[in-house]
Amino acid sequence: MKRVTWVFWGFLALLTGLWLMADTLLPAQRGYFDFRTVWVQYTGVLSMGMMSLAMVLAVRPVWMESHLDGLDKMYRLHKWLGIGALAVGTVHWLWAKGTKWAVGWGWLTKPARGGPASEFTGLEALFRNWRGTAETMGEWAFYGAVVLIVLALIHRFPYRLFAKTHKLLAAAYLVLAFHTVVLVQFDYWAQPIGWVMALLTAAGTVSAVIVLVGRVGAARKAGGVIEALQPYPALGVLETTLRVDEGWRGHRAGQFAFVTSNPAEGAHPYTIASAWNPQERRISFVTKALGDHTATLPQTLAVGQRVVVEGPYGHFTFEGPEPRQIWIGAGIGITPFLARMKQLAREGAAPREIDLFHPTAVEDVAALDKMRGDAQAAGVRLHVLVDKRDGRLSGERLRAEVPGWREASLWFCGPAGFGQALRADLVAQGLPEQAFHQELFQMR
Repeated sequence: MKRVTWVFWGFLALLTGLWLMADTLLPAQRGYFDFRTVWVQYTGVLSMGMMSLAMVLAVRPVWMESHLDGLDKMYRLHKWLGIGALAVGTVHWLWAKGTKWAVGWGWLTKPARGGPASEFTGLEALFRNWRGTAETMGEWAFYGAVVLIVLALIHRFPYRLFAKTHKLLAAAYLVLAFHTVVLVQFDYWAQPIGWVMALLTAAGTVSAVIVLVGRVGAARKAGGVIEALQPYPALGVLETTLRVDEGWRGHRAGQFAFVTSNPAEGAHPYTIASAWNPQERRISFVTKALGDHTATLPQTLAVGQRVVVEGPYGHFTFEGPEPRQIWIGAGIGITPFLARMKQLAREGAAPREIDLFHPTAVEDVAALDKMRGDAQAAGVRLHVLVDKRDGRLSGERLRAEVPGWREASLWFCGPAGFGQALRADLVAQGLPEQAFHQELFQMR
């Protein structure tokens, strides 16, 4: 997460620095309207820059995963950029519209133009002629973007509707890109801030078109057929096994994929719960009834049904030089560890000492017996903690059960708050912060 934080603030600092090379927040004439002009330009550059980078991240560029530690972190950055663009865009809108309102209400007097009007030629003249259109279109696109971003932040808003409405942000972005190109200070285009904004706007425009024509992740999609469905009613969990066609290039344990079983519902992300064998070409997903879609999967899925799988994505892949590892799979967060144990069993034995903690609220004998068999085959020490019987896992308890915890890397998948509390506890007691790896499995 620190990397994502640094990228977010570093990106804003870069845009600010480049903008300050071209303009100033302290104009020579210190009247209100001079301040308003530079603040409209500055907030417009920041807001459009954030929207552009967010739009690029929306198409799931695989080449950025290694730099941002996985698609889950990329989506967290995408979310922050969207919120940032909304906040700064609102300030931009207030500077632009609020001033016009204040003039109309008689609170401000617009200064008279001095001297003869400037003569503009070429592209600058064309942009000047489009200013009124760009302002009107940009204003209404901003209103639409505000509604769409707010809907995306409301988790009670159904995922299937979120997926459809969020796509409309790409259309709003294209209008705002036109607004920006026409209204940004023309002199900027000949300076570094203009070059960067041109690159960002061009990349965002291409990405927006990819979203609108439904080509996100197209090169990473493969067809599959459901071969088996294994429900675990006590846990509210369904294990689905697919056989995928040659379009699937394989995966590493800990990665995830987007699966479409119903085109009207769209793609949903699920962690892969199986190791990859190119001869068998089977992958498994373990899904828990956590929402309106996943709750209906036992009734809507059927053996023989065709699905589309996109991926793999993610860098939660158990790499690192540490001599031992500690895994914590809380509830349905056990999924990536199931895949890794199957992989280790196939390879022969674990290359290091591994302790797996599985806190769970419900004890399902069949599921736990299967997990114990996987752990034994992989050479992994399994610690099952049923809440009512064994109590909850804490940093203190983990340290007591794994004496060499300071020399280990820790891999956590489960509720975000639980992971953050464990991280804070263990880091405070001496665990290097970079040794704590957490899957942020939230796509909105």
